[in-house]
Amino acid sequence: MRRKTLLLTGASRGIGHATVRRFNAEGWRVITCSRHPFPKECPWGGGEENHVQLDLSDPSDTINAVGAIQDRLDDGKLDALVNNAGISPKGPNGERLSTLTTDLMDWAKVFHVNFFASVVLARGLRDELAAAKGAVVNVTSIAGSRVHPFAGAAYSTSKAALAALTREMAHDFGPLGVRVNAIAPGEVETAILSPGTEKIVDQLPMRRLGQPSEVADAIYFLCSEQSSYISGTEIEVNGGQHV
Repeated sequence: MRRKTLLLTGASRGIGHATVRRFNAEGWRVITCSRHPFPKECPWGGGEENHVQLDLSDPSDTINAVGAIQDRLDDGKLDALVNNAGISPKGPNGERLSTLTTDLMDWAKVFHVNFFASVVLARGLRDELAAAKGAVVNVTSIAGSRVHPFAGAAYSTSKAALAALTREMAHDFGPLGVRVNAIAPGEVETAILSPGTEKIVDQLPMRRLGQPSEVADAIYFLCSEQSSYISGTEIEVNGGQHV
């Protein structure tokens, strides 16, 4: 049987790292994208040969990387694109940046990484996605639908825009046979949790943090045949935080 291929941005840690593990365990080939070289400590085979180094905050670099990605697709097919990369700048003391305190250059950088890169990659690889009847998953956030105590204004609004983009892409890519969905994680246990998160956890219906592997499972579901008639939706993976 043909081996399926995933393109994943933001693979170096947290949810991205868990997603690579999940798909790799299912026998998928995983092509990763980040602005850093491939990390030697990553535990999956073939990773370095399947890594594309690019700066998603640079529109030109992102556009130019499409060709490099296409060169790695031996059969011209891409079964899944997961837009997971995201940044949320903080203030000098680690504080949340609001609409009044976020530098305009930071607004642009956040939107390039969190929003524009997703549509640039999907548009650039639409033929490869269509050839595989593939899927796109955009990783949004609970911060995209409410003011969050730690996520900054630029991050939150970029994730809200990404949720809207998901609906638009589902409409446009559907006739190509490509499904487009989103997942919106809540408080997930990663190395970049903000101090004070435990106060949020105390108010969650499930009274615990989510695990990166639980988010990765949801991503895999949306890329698998089990979700073959699901498109244009956003699945909230947050232990009931949204209720």
